Amino acid sequence: MRGMYEFKREDAFRFANELGAKTRVRGNELQFLDCPYCHGASRGDKNTFSINLDNGAFNCMRASCGAHGNMITLSKDFDFSLGDEADEYFRGLKQYKRLAQTKVDSKPVAIQYLERRGIPEAVTKQYEITAKGDSTSIIAFPFRDDKGKLQFVKYRNIDFKKGDKGAKEWCEENCRPILFGMNLCDPEASTTLVMTEGQIDSLSCTAAGIINAVSVPTGKNGFTWVRYCWDFLGKFEVLIIFGDHERGEITLLEEMRVRFHGTVKHVRAEDYRDCKDANEILQKYGPEQIRKCIENAIPVPVELVQDMADVVDEDPFKIEKLATGIKELDAKLHGGLPFGNVHVVGGKRGDGKSTFGSQLIASALRQHQPCFIYSGELQKGNVKSWLDSQIAGPRNVIVNKEADGSIKNWFVSKNNRAIISEWYRGRCFIYDGDQIKEDEREDLLKTVEEVIQQNGVRVVLLDNLMTALDLTTQQNTDKYERQSYFVKRLASIARRYNACIILVAHRRKSSGFDSPDSNDEISGSGDITNLAGVVLSYDRLSKHDLDEFRGTDKDRKLIIAKERLFGNVDFDGIILHYEMLSKRIYGDGDDEAEDYGWDFTGTADTPDDDYNPFEDGGYSD
Repeated sequence: MRGMYEFKREDAFRFANELGAKTRVRGNELQFLDCPYCHGASRGDKNTFSINLDNGAFNCMRASCGAHGNMITLSKDFDFSLGDEADEYFRGLKQYKRLAQTKVDSKPVAIQYLERRGIPEAVTKQYEITAKGDSTSIIAFPFRDDKGKLQFVKYRNIDFKKGDKGAKEWCEENCRPILFGMNLCDPEASTTLVMTEGQIDSLSCTAAGIINAVSVPTGKNGFTWVRYCWDFLGKFEVLIIFGDHERGEITLLEEMRVRFHGTVKHVRAEDYRDCKDANEILQKYGPEQIRKCIENAIPVPVELVQDMADVVDEDPFKIEKLATGIKELDAKLHGGLPFGNVHVVGGKRGDGKSTFGSQLIASALRQHQPCFIYSGELQKGNVKSWLDSQIAGPRNVIVNKEADGSIKNWFVSKNNRAIISEWYRGRCFIYDGDQIKEDEREDLLKTVEEVIQQNGVRVVLLDNLMTALDLTTQQNTDKYERQSYFVKRLASIARRYNACIILVAHRRKSSGFDSPDSNDEISGSGDITNLAGVVLSYDRLSKHDLDEFRGTDKDRKLIIAKERLFGNVDFDGIILHYEMLSKRIYGDGDDEAEDYGWDFTGTADTPDDDYNPFEDGGYSD
């Protein structure tokens, strides 16, 4: 819809103003001191990002960033409004509520309640904690971002008792999740940030004189806030986790250990004494003990060495696995591809390795596993179109035929593609850049690690190794060294984050995976298959096999060339079907028309502009 949005110069200036960016006009360009995407990276490069004031196009000149697009791109990436109609169309159905940006006065019921919890009145007023409307039992906690903008509100029923109907705590619907207390933190005063689970716990830290204390919006298991607070977290060098001490463990610790780039510390178990959280400590032992907890916080150890006696036995049957969706293969792998590993899919050029890789992503999405795709050979639109067809399935492929009954073309309807696109949102991501260059070989590895950290990705597809590393012009020695380094780093990332990384690779020879030496058929360094958990070969059937299955849609063979967990190999292979219309691959006993769960109905709520949650007297759980 071309007419949905037309660029206006003031949109570029308004975008800069909302970001609080320093800018200057140079000719027809609005130049930013710092790129909002890369922030100059580790070297702190300046003046690399600009917006064209004639057409709204933008780009970053740093090669390793290369951010580019237009105002619609900025709208999507930074939640920047282009107007209600354009927002709804270009940013999809999901929009966060825009809250009224007014000063909130603390009400007596909130002040008195928190005083009983050891929180001084001054702290309550500083954080603008109030009551919902005229309620005498519902306390409201405003969440302001580091720019001071109100984004999120959480409520607490202070009269709630176990067994009561409803909820003790809940959040304002359709609000952007961020950390509580961001606006009152000062990274220039201290590069240490304390993170708690509950809001009253972070208030307890503030009451004890701690400069930077925040709490998560939706408890220990909710991390949707990370992408919106990533830059904020980057301002700190040390993160101290002061979570709830439950059954010998500290909540938030493990998740933040793998997501935070700096040093992660945690409060010692003994410093909790007999208390569950910071507020209990404050009430029972006073602010001095809170300060002691934080001062005595210890780093999370780097576990490079461990006493063998402390190693926990691992049952290979109970290791988490990604089901491939091909029942015969999953049975032979005792459940599928194990997480925490790199797996290799090899085969000849043009035999459908990419299609098989795409099918694995579709299967992962069906299992509610967030995914990331890098494709070095196909454009993003082609990758999406292929995956759309596999997700849609043969029942949802529309076929146009010629008068003689032959197939003219086939496609998935525009409406179904739109539904599938929304189904992807927040759980399927694709690399948005050009081929990785020689002098930027770390970029893809960095991207993989960060998308796992920020977006909770569990399954990664890299298609393929040669294009990812731009190896075609390298001498063999250097080529193999770079391959080895790359795959070792991938294996490390897979182990660290318990991810399932699938690497597509070409074969060196044309003979196929049909012998004990088959792992040497992968083109490149031996480390590719040495480090892999599972090595699969996906090929068209040989002439001999084709004669056997002539007249059927069986035209592919899948061979298990390596399986580290149990030592199973299968050179006889699994004969597979290929459904041309939907691009689905399946075996005997599999349902090629299986529903992947995308076909839902419903409408999104329309956000209210300037909604003030503090003046609404009613509430719902």
